[in-house]
Amino acid sequence: MIRSVLAGTIASLVAAVAAVPALADTDIKFALDWKFEGPTAPYFVAIDKGYYKAEGLNVSIDTGAGSVSGIPRVAVGTHQLGFFDLNSVVRFRDQNPEKDIKVVMMLYDRPPFAIGTLKKAGITKPKDLEGRILGAPAADGAFAQWKAFVQANGIDESKVKIENVGFPVREPMLADGKVDAITGFTFSMHFNLLQKGIPADQIQMLVMSDYGLSLYGNGIIVNPDFLKNNPEAVKGFIRATIKGLQDTVKDPATAVKAVMKRYETGDEKTERERLELVLREHVVTPWVKQNGVGDVDPARLAKSVDQIGVTYEYKNKPFAIDVFTNKYLPPAADRKL
Repeated sequence: MIRSVLAGTIASLVAAVAAVPALADTDIKFALDWKFEGPTAPYFVAIDKGYYKAEGLNVSIDTGAGSVSGIPRVAVGTHQLGFFDLNSVVRFRDQNPEKDIKVVMMLYDRPPFAIGTLKKAGITKPKDLEGRILGAPAADGAFAQWKAFVQANGIDESKVKIENVGFPVREPMLADGKVDAITGFTFSMHFNLLQKGIPADQIQMLVMSDYGLSLYGNGIIVNPDFLKNNPEAVKGFIRATIKGLQDTVKDPATAVKAVMKRYETGDEKTERERLELVLREHVVTPWVKQNGVGDVDPARLAKSVDQIGVTYEYKNKPFAIDVFTNKYLPPAADRKL
């Protein structure tokens, strides 16, 4: 009888446990700065391989219209996390002090901000931009650094005609000779110009970090309320993203296929090459190889905050710890690429 009662009790407990619904995944809407292109592979690899799901996260990804304009989407909570320019976050925080938005993981250790031009224009150094027409989308992350670039290189800004152009016509206007140079991310301008029939050896890039800028580039930002209420979800998102990035670095050709499933009109060869350029030039830098992806050099970040302040008038100048935190990163050994 005892055995029978015990068996019945255990059966009842098992049934009761089975009747309890599983805890729901945490929903995360992640905002990209741009379209579904090769460099977005780590996120889609993390989705397809179940890395986010294993962290209890239900992640959806939305495209964006530039690395500046999307920051408010995360600040107001339309999206919980996003991928945007740290320097623009610094300015946004200063203009919106009630929004304690932070970067929690750095991706572009060497920012892709650049001036793109054609060799026939004869622009080989920053001062050569004087007397020329520069096509610059207002929402462009590279153009957001223009004044700091001007100051660092002694450019007479009054001698540069700035033409506000839309992203879709930026490279066509350069190819057609309607502007002499454009601002943008290296990997966007380069491949867009190739698609316009410009030979690779005729494309010239002045990468801003090679000309006096100590800035960082894009990283993962998080809504302050979501961070406060869901710190473990943020840690899980970062862990899963790093796994997706590690897989991408090991095998870019396979990783890009995760993007192409969502970008059926794109060219896989172009997106693979775009991804490889980004990994090689902007993500897997010597500093990242030594220290792991995601963190920053505090001294360099402090210098970049100072550099932004040279040409941007702070209402309340931030400290480096105000705009970036490594509190949610896994150990460095787990962040090696």
